[in-house]
Amino acid sequence: MRHDAVTREEWLAARKALLVREIEMTHALDSLRAERRRLPWVKVEKAYAFEGPNGGRTLIDLFGDKSQLAVYHFMLSPGSDHICPGCAYVMDHVDAARRHFEQADLAFAAVSRAPIGQIEQAKARMGWTFPWLSSEKSDFNYDFGVSFTEADRAAGRAYYNYGKTKIETSPDMFGVSIFAKTDEGDVCHTYSTYHRGAELLMGAFNWLDLAPKGRNETDGIMSWVRLHDEYEAA
Repeated sequence: MRHDAVTREEWLAARKALLVREIEMTHALDSLRAERRRLPWVKVEKAYAFEGPNGGRTLIDLFGDKSQLAVYHFMLSPGSDHICPGCAYVMDHVDAARRHFEQADLAFAAVSRAPIGQIEQAKARMGWTFPWLSSEKSDFNYDFGVSFTEADRAAGRAYYNYGKTKIETSPDMFGVSIFAKTDEGDVCHTYSTYHRGAELLMGAFNWLDLAPKGRNETDGIMSWVRLHDEYEAA
């Protein structure tokens, strides 16, 4: 890897110029995050049912003693032995992070359409401890824009990421949905993000973005990403 070499003084001048832009971007992100928090809420009227290793759960059960809930829509389809490397990459960050964000009143759960036995096998292989539930017997994934029926895909009416992407082959995609519990005990949907919105959760990318090679995606987006037990060092 080659790059221009300059004096320390020249480097410092360039670095200070970049710092001005970084500060501007930080303030712009602060403003965007505040706007996100001001989004209106939608009351969840449907009684969604989930299956966990210890039996049935409802959406409000997933909050535990918290007033906020983050759900990661994990791409794990019924009957498929494919564990999405991108979803797994996101999930590798969760157990460490939730030790902290759970102290700030945010619960977490992953949800997939796969049956709970299939989920438990994947979870054991990856060594994860976060709650991961099956929505196999509910419309949850379909209602929150990450699963698509065969009929809708065949008819060209399966759209993802707020209509920006037409889905033709995959029955499941990924995303994040946020819910809040009101003082009256109702559950409300406050936010969902898809596609590159999930980069917010990929802490390893933030480290790579500091380095000269960046994300080092020489063969395409996330080209080097594997399940963590498939890297050569593993």
